[in-house]
Amino acid sequence: MYRLTKRHTLPMLALSTSIAVQAQDVLNDSIAPTPERELSQAQVTGKRKSVSRMSGAENGFTLSRTELFKAACCNLGESFTTNPSVDVSYSDAATGAKQIKLLGLAGSYVQMLSENIPDFRGAAVPYALGYVPGPWMQSIQVSKGSASVKNGYESITGQINVEYKKPQSDPSMEVNLYGDTKSRIEANFGGNVHFKQKKLSTGVLAHYENNFGHHDENHDGFLDKPNVRQGNLMNRWAWVGDRYIFQAAVGGLNEKREGGQTKHAAHEGSERYGIDMETTRLTAFAKNAFIINKAHGTNLALILSGSYHDADATYGHRTYDVRQKNGYASLLFETDFTEAHKLSAGLSLNHDYYNQHYRLTHNTELAPQRLDEHETTPGAYAQYTFTPNEQWVVMGGMRVDHSSMYGTFVTPRFHIKYAPNHVLSLRLSAGKGYRTIHALGEFNYLLASNRQLVVGHLKQEAAWNYGASLNLKVPVGGHILDLSAEYYYTHFDEQVVVDYDTDVQHIYLHNLDGHRSYSHTMQVEATYTLLRNLTLTAAYRYNLVRQYTGGQVQEKPFTNRYKGLLTVSYKTPLELWQFDVTAQLNGGGRLLANGVEGATTSFPAYASLNAQITRWFRHFSIYVGGENLTNYKQRNPILHAEHPWSDKFDATQVWGPVHGAMAYAGVRINY
Repeated sequence: MYRLTKRHTLPMLALSTSIAVQAQDVLNDSIAPTPERELSQAQVTGKRKSVSRMSGAENGFTLSRTELFKAACCNLGESFTTNPSVDVSYSDAATGAKQIKLLGLAGSYVQMLSENIPDFRGAAVPYALGYVPGPWMQSIQVSKGSASVKNGYESITGQINVEYKKPQSDPSMEVNLYGDTKSRIEANFGGNVHFKQKKLSTGVLAHYENNFGHHDENHDGFLDKPNVRQGNLMNRWAWVGDRYIFQAAVGGLNEKREGGQTKHAAHEGSERYGIDMETTRLTAFAKNAFIINKAHGTNLALILSGSYHDADATYGHRTYDVRQKNGYASLLFETDFTEAHKLSAGLSLNHDYYNQHYRLTHNTELAPQRLDEHETTPGAYAQYTFTPNEQWVVMGGMRVDHSSMYGTFVTPRFHIKYAPNHVLSLRLSAGKGYRTIHALGEFNYLLASNRQLVVGHLKQEAAWNYGASLNLKVPVGGHILDLSAEYYYTHFDEQVVVDYDTDVQHIYLHNLDGHRSYSHTMQVEATYTLLRNLTLTAAYRYNLVRQYTGGQVQEKPFTNRYKGLLTVSYKTPLELWQFDVTAQLNGGGRLLANGVEGATTSFPAYASLNAQITRWFRHFSIYVGGENLTNYKQRNPILHAEHPWSDKFDATQVWGPVHGAMAYAGVRINY
């Protein structure tokens, strides 16, 4: 029986692209040639899993395009519908901003990467999930807990890395058209061209969307979600040589959001309460990889990236305008001394500049205030991986960075994997992470509340994360039952807390100042192929999240205590039809009393159901589906919507769906 033990990988430093064949994932039958026969060439074909676990010391998984096709997946924020580990919800009931949660904590503690380059930081955080069109993505990698130190110090609960479609892939053209019953239409295009040299290729990705409806299902006088018009364009280039590999891209985005009170809802003689935003974002990166020794995987890479983010927002008469400029450079070196000893080391430099003008009151007689912030952070890291045999992988890393705002700090991280056989694997991790917080840029959606926003002198956030995971692959009935269990504990040394509890007229952003803040997360998951093309996944997660607010350590508001998920995916024998169903049960959590005696201080558990049917043809596919088919909605997502100019108006206390059942249809065309 042949066993595939060697991984053949393109230079990871420059391309973030690897080809790794796991024998147990793709081979159903063993190959047993006679001793006197030699295979000079072999071609292995098999079915790649739509969700695959990471094979190294880190605990995580990869979502392939096959998994993304199980739902409409219009953007990054809608890509985790079928996944039990990542939650996506609205941050408020007026702006349409979505946030993810990983390990029970907000997505700001997840380091966002675009092809292993830090991205979507600061002012881009509230709406970043809508900036990545689904059809542009090749795959998504999610690493849980303390991740590798290679990409920086900002990962606390994990990393999410987006791999875009590559220009050096086979020449092709793809079109994706989408529409739904909430008056949203989308058009996406992707194509690449190879030149005669064959080493040079280019690709174009384009996206347009328009939410043009004025839906107010609960008749509170406010749009359930804003009208959004977005145009997004990216051009990529690649040169793949024997000793030098180059990738570069430039991109631009323009988005307009118009929400708030409907025109007919404003009382006679009163002014309409509007929430409007316009964003322009420009990005560019270049990756250069120099292959020094292929046999030992010795590579040197230089990565350069930059972004410009211009956003103007109004909430009634409150305003927040920001110009953020970011520059990033990284020099990386990797080598394999032997099969057992591998080293990665590098230098990095990150610079952020924020030019902000804001008015935190509806009093138009007050001129906007100005706040400039800038931070330059050079750093260095080293990471060593020891693989003495097939059973053990030990990875340890250390970063040292110096912030112009906070001084020098050290980031240690450690991972270990023990797999005594192909059935069992155990992973342990521990590490620290840091975040520089730019309060107005990251929390400007809080201006959708008429509570007064009070921002103190905020320190750098710092937290420890510890994790343990167990995975079992048990043969049952001719198929593999994939079982996993994991536990993560996050403890903050310093955190910026959004405090609703101190009093009902203010929202305070303050530090812990020695008080406690932590989260415990436990998750179990099972995946089984019941029939040839019928796959079931069931998962349950429990969250215990506590933080210091209102003068005491208590449960974080608007956070689900648990989540249950069941997905069913079936393809007909000829794979012409595909049926996907996802059911979720979201547990209840704590609400705010808002100073009302006898008010409900908890929200209930609720269920949601999504389904999609896809018909595959040779060069195109048609899909129809529905989301939130249980039609569950938070009854009053906006408090005192009838009086938007009063001090009790608040659109930020959201814990459930803000709009009901929705149907959609689309077509994917590829050549």
